[in-house]
Amino acid sequence: MKGTQVVLGHLWGREAAALMVDGRVEDLALDASALTPLPPGAICRAVVDRLVKGQGGVFLRLPDGQRGFLREAKGMAEGQSLIVQVTGVVEDGKAVPVTQRVLFRGRSAIATPGAPGVNVSRRIRDEGERARLVALGEAALADAGAPEGLGFVVRTAAALADDDQIAAELSDLAGLAMQVTADAQGGPELLLDAEQPWRAAWIDWADPVPDAIDDAPGAFDDHGVSEAVEALLSADVPLPNGGRAVIEPTRALVAVDVNTGPDNSPAAALKANIALARDLPRQLRLRGLGGQVVIDFAPISKRDRGTLDQALRAAFRAEGTETTLIGWTAMGLYELSRKRDRVPLAALAAVGRGR
Repeated sequence: MKGTQVVLGHLWGREAAALMVDGRVEDLALDASALTPLPPGAICRAVVDRLVKGQGGVFLRLPDGQRGFLREAKGMAEGQSLIVQVTGVVEDGKAVPVTQRVLFRGRSAIATPGAPGVNVSRRIRDEGERARLVALGEAALADAGAPEGLGFVVRTAAALADDDQIAAELSDLAGLAMQVTADAQGGPELLLDAEQPWRAAWIDWADPVPDAIDDAPGAFDDHGVSEAVEALLSADVPLPNGGRAVIEPTRALVAVDVNTGPDNSPAAALKANIALARDLPRQLRLRGLGGQVVIDFAPISKRDRGTLDQALRAAFRAEGTETTLIGWTAMGLYELSRKRDRVPLAALAAVGRGR
């Protein structure tokens, strides 16, 4: 089906959502609560446990006996309480990454404690429209009696909403932000859980406005989402002309191997490599993989590496997740680093299926 559809359903007995573009799954929103008590986006009260000299951070005590790590923490004392938001997925044996830059997200705007003022998305260029949105944000802050440190980032989707809709959401976001941030004293406690998948879909996939939303029973099967998820649980990724890639997460890194299939010509190698490069951001995103990624591309000349570099940069340019393209190693492998901001799909499937 052509166009953009948001499909709402369930995976492994839990709420889930899929973003479809021209009949292909481009993104997934999944409930990670079965695997971790503090999924990315959760907001909690933490207590400083230990200062780490030389690393510019502190270890924190979090709810449910979890341990967190806050970078760039200055002027803190052991036993101090503070409010933090989970920013990524915890690795085995490591601390949960958190930040003090807490965000309260909505479809039209984001409330930003500690970042005052009303800032409008740069994609909204009409000066009259920008002025309208700034006025709505300032009015909402004034009506809520918000502290000086609270602000808003008005999102692009607000340009398509009417004043009453925007004002209502701004009021709700300001109230929620004030309520949560006022609860800073005490022991570790979960203050606001991560967004559930259907709400996350409503927020994240609002721009551009989807052509359709399907929440009917069996929608995942009807749109091929269930089949696509099963394919993502396999390491194999089909490539053109009989080529294939294998994506295998290990404890230390994500290994990607590219094969051309029956055609071993230089042209086939470059074509397979470019196909994988263009699809790699989507594959990592949907599989929930991050950290160090090492790619063993099919052999190509050093001259063709420049073409492949361009394909990789173009593919990751639009990716919302923080990604660093490191480049070629002395052994001819390609390295990149992607922030671990999602729970691995395979781990969620294993828990959901009782493995």
